[in-house]
Amino acid sequence: PNPGPQGPLFFLSKQVTEDHADPETMLLSFLREKLRLTGTKYGCGGGGCGACTVMVSRYQPANKTIIHYSANACLLPLCQLHGAAVTTVEGIGSTKTRIHPVQERIAKAHGSQCGFCTPGMVMSMYTLLRNKPQPNMEDVTQALAGNLCRCTGYRPIVDGCRTFCQETNCCRASGAGNCCLNREERTDGPEDEKPKLFDKEGFLPLDPTQELIFPPELILMAETAGPRTLTFQGERMTWVSPASLQELVQMKSSNPKAPLVLGNTNIGPDIKFKGVLHPLIISPTRIAELFEVTHTLNGVWVGAGFSLSEVRSLLEKLVPQFPEEKTELFKALIQQLRNLGSEQIRNVASLGGNVMSAYPNSDLNPVLAAANCKVSVISNGGRREVPLNQDFFVSFGKTVLKPEEILLSVFIPFSRKGEIVRAFRQAPRKESSFATVTAGMRVVFSEGSRVVQDASIYYGGMGPTTVGAPKTCAAIITRPWDDETLSQAYDVLLDELALPPSAPGGQVEFRRSLTLSFLFKFNLEVLQKLREMNVITNELPEKMQIQPLPKEIQHSLQEFQHVSKDQSSQDPVGRPIMHRSAISQATGEAVYCDDIPKTDRELFLVLVTSSRANAKITGLDVSEALQLPGVVDVITAGDIPGKTVRTFSGYDEELLADSQVSCVGQMVCAVVADSRVHARRAASAVKIGYEDLPDSLFTVEEATEKSSYFEPRRTIERGNVAEAFKSVDQVYEGEIRLGGQEHFYMETQSMLVVPVGEEAEFNVYISTQWPTSVQDAVAETLGIPSNRVTCHVKRIGGAFGGKVTKTTILACITSVAAWKTNRAVRCVLERGEDMLITGGRHPVLGKYKVGFMNDGKIVAADIQYYLNSGNTVDDSVVVAEKILLHMDNVYNIPNLRGYAAACRTHLPSNTAFRGFGVPQCLMVVENMVNDVAMALGRPADQVIFHLVKPYVRELNMYKGPSVTHYKLEFSPENMLRCWEECKLKSDYGARCRAVDLFNQQSRWKKRGISIIPIKYGIAFSESFLNQGAALVHIYRDGSVLVSHGGTEMGQGLHTKMQQVASRELHIPHSKIHISETSTNTVPNASMSAASFGTDANGMAVKNACETLYQRLEPLRQKNPGGTWESWVKAAYFEKISLSATGFYRGPDLYMDWDKMKGQPYAYFTFGACCSEVELDCLTGDYRTVRTDIVVDIGKSVNPSADIGQIEGAFMQGLGLYTLEELKFSPSGLLYTRGPSQYKIPAICDMPLRFNVHLLSDSNNPHAIYSSKGIGEPVLFLGSSVFFAIKDAVAAARSESGLVGPFPLRSPATAEKAFLACASPFTHKVIILKYWCSDSKYRGKH
Repeated sequence: PNPGPQGPLFFLSKQVTEDHADPETMLLSFLREKLRLTGTKYGCGGGGCGACTVMVSRYQPANKTIIHYSANACLLPLCQLHGAAVTTVEGIGSTKTRIHPVQERIAKAHGSQCGFCTPGMVMSMYTLLRNKPQPNMEDVTQALAGNLCRCTGYRPIVDGCRTFCQETNCCRASGAGNCCLNREERTDGPEDEKPKLFDKEGFLPLDPTQELIFPPELILMAETAGPRTLTFQGERMTWVSPASLQELVQMKSSNPKAPLVLGNTNIGPDIKFKGVLHPLIISPTRIAELFEVTHTLNGVWVGAGFSLSEVRSLLEKLVPQFPEEKTELFKALIQQLRNLGSEQIRNVASLGGNVMSAYPNSDLNPVLAAANCKVSVISNGGRREVPLNQDFFVSFGKTVLKPEEILLSVFIPFSRKGEIVRAFRQAPRKESSFATVTAGMRVVFSEGSRVVQDASIYYGGMGPTTVGAPKTCAAIITRPWDDETLSQAYDVLLDELALPPSAPGGQVEFRRSLTLSFLFKFNLEVLQKLREMNVITNELPEKMQIQPLPKEIQHSLQEFQHVSKDQSSQDPVGRPIMHRSAISQATGEAVYCDDIPKTDRELFLVLVTSSRANAKITGLDVSEALQLPGVVDVITAGDIPGKTVRTFSGYDEELLADSQVSCVGQMVCAVVADSRVHARRAASAVKIGYEDLPDSLFTVEEATEKSSYFEPRRTIERGNVAEAFKSVDQVYEGEIRLGGQEHFYMETQSMLVVPVGEEAEFNVYISTQWPTSVQDAVAETLGIPSNRVTCHVKRIGGAFGGKVTKTTILACITSVAAWKTNRAVRCVLERGEDMLITGGRHPVLGKYKVGFMNDGKIVAADIQYYLNSGNTVDDSVVVAEKILLHMDNVYNIPNLRGYAAACRTHLPSNTAFRGFGVPQCLMVVENMVNDVAMALGRPADQVIFHLVKPYVRELNMYKGPSVTHYKLEFSPENMLRCWEECKLKSDYGARCRAVDLFNQQSRWKKRGISIIPIKYGIAFSESFLNQGAALVHIYRDGSVLVSHGGTEMGQGLHTKMQQVASRELHIPHSKIHISETSTNTVPNASMSAASFGTDANGMAVKNACETLYQRLEPLRQKNPGGTWESWVKAAYFEKISLSATGFYRGPDLYMDWDKMKGQPYAYFTFGACCSEVELDCLTGDYRTVRTDIVVDIGKSVNPSADIGQIEGAFMQGLGLYTLEELKFSPSGLLYTRGPSQYKIPAICDMPLRFNVHLLSDSNNPHAIYSSKGIGEPVLFLGSSVFFAIKDAVAAARSESGLVGPFPLRSPATAEKAFLACASPFTHKVIILKYWCSDSKYRGKH
């Protein structure tokens, strides 16, 4: 192979040469657009989600080895891949050849729902197995830590990957008598054996000898190619890879501003997200001196070019080679490297890049600085060594090195006798997250003494640079390490590391408190070490000792019922059938909207959005944009030929703002160009003039003060609340504030509008939950009949309510561009754009006044809900109504009043989100009940106190024939069964006692436990939406094509419809195919939402199949011994129609708000959940130790799909209530616009034991095959983790003498939990804050 002078060479099962690689082209876009390998997905573009994971392999001539590592294709420059072999998901297996065991096991273990994340998961696991064919569970969780999934809750992915492991962490192996696998008696009879979700016995074995070999051509090239400079010239940027150190030094000397790029994890995101442009980039990947390890008597010099993974591997190999006292620093660095970024990031990010980026919250720099490390640098002036200390970091992102100097290596010294080094970090998520505060601490003791000889303490996240604490160290050095010394050190540290209230990054109290917490943790570790060194003899009380939070993922239970013995083996209903597309999703063959090949002359559309929250548009200048390369047109409101608005709840929402904007992120115009890159550049060149308007409103309080609401506001009341308050023993008033939530579907908003070319016909390929709405809207926007617009939905890469209203508006804008240019137009939002434009779950402020008796009986409650709707109404009024309809949850409160207001603000409009207001509603109610229990509790007896909460809940539950506050009769029997079974399955009583014992024995870690119930109404309260339709064709060969009005977004709807058709037609489900959802096969369909998809579409498919089966009845009677195929063929020759439509007219539901009466739901889904957490009171970090969920879903159509929905919804709820935090600037700009700022749950957040039990012997006459809707209800049960955290916080507060109800906002992030614990360190910070607010003190300082 002889690549051109500028062409990198790499392989994807075949040789690929690219002679004109643009330095700005990343591997991801090259794979997807040039090679048409679309299995690798775009999820975020910033290396934060793992959807684009590939395996990179390289040959190392120095030691003649081949290395394999996972990497994010979105951050991997094409220019960097010279001589590398790249393996994508398509390369390891396909349905056309042979699937790989990783693909098979993730699919068959039900680890693929929407499937958009699956190729990335597959490639992360595949890379691990290439390096370690028999991994352990820690290897698996580390490998998958950088891969996000929004659907599954991770448990099935972990279970699929666990089958490759040598099991060591089963409780049986750890000596537990009551094994998780046989908690209940088992008999030998097959009928008594519990059914399993999958059988691992039939899996393909993993055979490492069958893997793809590294291309021999690349080995030959690496061995024989002489050193030569590689240069790649792009449109705006030049990329040079020098061949020698001398050449690199000369080049850097001539171009001191040119950045050195190895991993592109720092420069890449800056170019992409901040618009930074570097005319020249130098890539020193082939400079041997950057990859050398030199051992000395005092330590080791590590080349700056080594990746962080390689540095960790090197240190792990060195640790056992030296005495323990010499490896203190090595172990501290290993600890930080385990959690710094994800595996994919660590595999490419370099040690030198990490040091030189000089991030304020660096994980490594504080440790390196504390340990007296130094760096070796080179320039034209020669080499020199520079100490890595406080003077090294001069300002944000700047070091003391001269621009022309190159970092060659980092010296990591051995520790010496009496030296203790530790590292600390706290981050918004335990893994794959930038740290909030980090620390490196070192102390040296005189031999055999507790007198401090030397000390150094450095922090990250406490200023614009890594900062030292020399005054604190001075207060420690020469003094004995004891309480008196440390007490003084805390005060000095607090004074030394001051953060102003307006410090960038916020969280000032939290960050300042963490500095003290870390020093205290260091103190405890030092005391333990001094004891081991026999310097001190007095025992540290067990209560004061600190162990890491547990992290081993245990086996989980998934309990469901066997199908009836009488059921035909061919009938798949009730069986755990794999998602029908799971294999295709795991091989990358599944086609999503943006995987559709480009059509001839296709254009790409990028939106231009408002940068002001409340302003008049004074000018729109598109002249510069139109002059840029590739730009075809700019679409404005004036270009819309038909209707320019969409109407929701009586309010008009503009498609494109014309004269005024009402939020940051409102769409103003759109640029269409010949490529994504050109369209994005042009969009940034559009200039909008503004005139700010007064009275911008961002909070519900501001909106309420100005009476800014979307009408109608709703009120509902049962009984006489005002009178009832007069007769109660106690009255308590409280409130809780819930933050919003981003949908974070893995596939961003995507659509392609193609003009057919005649009679104003358009094909719309789109990722939407409601194709009919898109069809209607596009037709109205273009001023054409709906019959000219066909909307196609193959599958959706996650939606959760976020692909309905805003998707429709985006489709309208895209269709205008297609209409105006008469060319196909594609629009795929970047993750940041998507988060900015599309809104999310409504933030809610809930206020309540509750009257109760001393025995815990709640007599009266008055609850007010204020929703932050944003700038347009969207679904807000309907969400507010649903909130009021669920405000009783499971409680029969005789006097209950609710008020809900949708507040109009100048934030991006919020919209539908899984649960549709119920998760916010019930959180307020359960917090109220929790406060009643805490007000009645007896903290002196913690066991009784724990049992008060479920007692108060039980006391107030509906019992017997019941009536809701809107006068709907129902039976709570199954709700009570779920509650009792949850207590039984979770062993609630015994675990409460265990939690209390744990808390008595531990001061700085606390456990909390909580059990939460739910009653959730299923179906649309707007009656017309409760309908379903289907079209079923039988072809002459006996194969069946089913079409229905629902969309497949990971919930398994198509799979269930296949099961329904299989049962009704009495044929194997393998004969049935579902291609897509389209408006030309099933018209006027309702949206796939409200957990009603299976109910509506299942009945419609059943109806169509019954019709067809009845038509074939005469032929079956004529030929009873015939086959399905023979009956079908005979029907064709007898001119019997083999096509039928099916229709389901759902229940006539209604709600009369004037009479406060109605039947808005067809039935209720019930459930209960018990969760236990362990909380680190010194950082706010927590682990969900165990979760047990019991849900009544009637008779499950597909247990694997339903359990998957339960687990996924629970994890999404866990994110809502404990992790996911949207942050806005004072001017209304969303800060959290991607996975680096906005943290959804990752594998590290799943419960260590995650048990799901489907309630047995349950029937539901209101839905197909006695099943129940399950997509939404369980999300609220994630609040059990919030209340368990609150329980643990209460235990921590009791140590400080604080008892009774206390506020805790949702999400209960580490910051909020930590501050609520009210530790002595937090107290110090708060006292100082109030002292500093004194005007005299401010004057002095």
